[in-house]
Amino acid sequence: MSRHEVNGVRRETVPPQPTPADTVAAAPAAPAAPAPPPPAEFGYEGLHGRNPLGETAFAALCARLPSVLGRTALMAWAIDRRAVLLLLGCQLLTGVSAAVQLSYTADAMRHLLGTGPVPERLHAALPTLLAISVAAGTGRVATALSSYADGRITPRLTTAADSALVAAVCRVEASAYAEDGFADRQEAAEMGVVRTHVMVQDATRFTAALVRMVTASGVLTVLHRLLLPLLLLAVVPAGVGAVLSARVTYETHYANVADRTVRQMMRWWSTTPKYGDEVRANGMRGYLLFWYRTVSERIDARTLRAAPRMLRIVLASSAIGGVFLVATWAALAWLTLTGRVAMPIAATAVVAVQTTLAALNQLVIHGAAMFHTSLYLADMRSFLDLAAEHAPKQSGSLPNGPVREIRLDDVRYRYPGNAAPAVDGVSLTLRRGRIVAVVGENGSGKSTLVRLIARIHPADTGTVTWDGVDVATVAPDSVWAHTGLVPQNFAQWPLRARENVTLGQPHTRDDGPVWEALDAVGLRETVGELPHGLDTLLAREVFGGTELSGGQWQRLACSRAFYRRPGLLILDEPTSQMDARGEHAILERVKAIADDRITVVITHQLENTRVADEIVVMRHGRIAEQGPYEELATAGGLFQELLTLSKDR
Repeated sequence: MSRHEVNGVRRETVPPQPTPADTVAAAPAAPAAPAPPPPAEFGYEGLHGRNPLGETAFAALCARLPSVLGRTALMAWAIDRRAVLLLLGCQLLTGVSAAVQLSYTADAMRHLLGTGPVPERLHAALPTLLAISVAAGTGRVATALSSYADGRITPRLTTAADSALVAAVCRVEASAYAEDGFADRQEAAEMGVVRTHVMVQDATRFTAALVRMVTASGVLTVLHRLLLPLLLLAVVPAGVGAVLSARVTYETHYANVADRTVRQMMRWWSTTPKYGDEVRANGMRGYLLFWYRTVSERIDARTLRAAPRMLRIVLASSAIGGVFLVATWAALAWLTLTGRVAMPIAATAVVAVQTTLAALNQLVIHGAAMFHTSLYLADMRSFLDLAAEHAPKQSGSLPNGPVREIRLDDVRYRYPGNAAPAVDGVSLTLRRGRIVAVVGENGSGKSTLVRLIARIHPADTGTVTWDGVDVATVAPDSVWAHTGLVPQNFAQWPLRARENVTLGQPHTRDDGPVWEALDAVGLRETVGELPHGLDTLLAREVFGGTELSGGQWQRLACSRAFYRRPGLLILDEPTSQMDARGEHAILERVKAIADDRITVVITHQLENTRVADEIVVMRHGRIAEQGPYEELATAGGLFQELLTLSKDR
């Protein structure tokens, strides 16, 4: 306690007593948690992980430019021929304009720097000056029209490249995704799509600079043949430096491909609202941010390590180019002072040197940009070639009509990179009108088996036949035209409710079949209560969109398969997220439509297998047991064991 006076009044104050929180704060600090381990190192490796610049000489890199120009011209020609013709016409017009300006400049200088009264000299030079003005204006108009033509070509060219990449990825066999390096090659190809939008612009500017340089250098050579070689020597080092810098930039990009791929995936998983509950409630935010920063810093570190190399290249090329540029101006001054070049010609030479130098600089800048972009476009083209290699080559088709029997004979399949087969020597017959349940422990090969049945994966050995036709010999699309699949990891498409049902099938204006499919899964009332019914966008992330629960999404995925009315219906854990009412609706629908199709159900809820005519029990990629529910439930095998465990939960 302490005493003090305020306005003559003695007061006593009591020091504040420590609160429980203060007591806790005063306690010894708990030991800090150890820092989390850093993310693993990711490398762009595997079967296709080879740097295309690793063994390429500098001359070969420069030789890319003509082929790049040719391919760009062909791509643009396929997109918009009129715009290409306009673009070429504008380039020629720009060159003619530059030539006229320089040619008439010499005549104008002769009058302006001649003898006689100034008004007379100006009057004599006026026609030439007007011609120069008209030529300059024409060049400006040509440049504007060139930009317009570029604006017509570039967006459609980028869309064409992007669409080609998406189509290529959708066409490949599913096994390609498991191949080493495939995902990294796809990420590298994505950069090619991004860079496509600047390719036409760079090619246009490169061509325009080339035309201007040719016309200006022609005039310069006429003035004196010594000036052009000196100018070329002044600019060539900058060109070499730009190409070498582009190579260093690409090498850094190449080294970061794998890290960028994984970082992009982690960014999506960390920030999408669908998984926000797990991230927050499980305290993942801190580590995910640490992980993201660490990988980003690793990418930045590689970029920073390349900076000194870039600086050395730029300094060396600039220094060498500067020496020759000084020599050019010195040579022009010497020629003038010694009388080898008249003053009007010297003045014209100054303009020609400036024009040629500017054109050469633009030629170097946009040539290097084209070279740089060509590296990424080469990645895109090589990936498209790779995707084409992995695309199905079959062109036959299944006969029309319903599928009556699917037979597997000694089928084996091993995922790339795995030592053991996922399906090992399976023989099985599925018949129309029967429901087959496939059960087993995790990793027993259930999902792989149905992928083989549906020709999502082609068998490594053995045969899968549909009504006697080996599906390995026909186009996969002809098989998938008869299938309906509800996968375990189903998609939640950001589309309208109607499109989520009809996706993959032709749809008319009649919504009757759509409502029938929704009725089959018990979703009519739910969809009817949405803000816009079937026209409601199912994506809460988009303004005006609405979200469904997990079980409702799963019912919607089932309705999509029912809407197809397929000859083969595959349901992989179709009721795992549903309540009892939804599960009952699905199973009743499966039984009701089973007579005119082959039905395969994968489930861990073994009581649901009562709906099946036959149960196939998988273990280590093989069929361990097979038979009806009543028989297997009392056979003392794996099915009975799993059934007992499920009841003892």
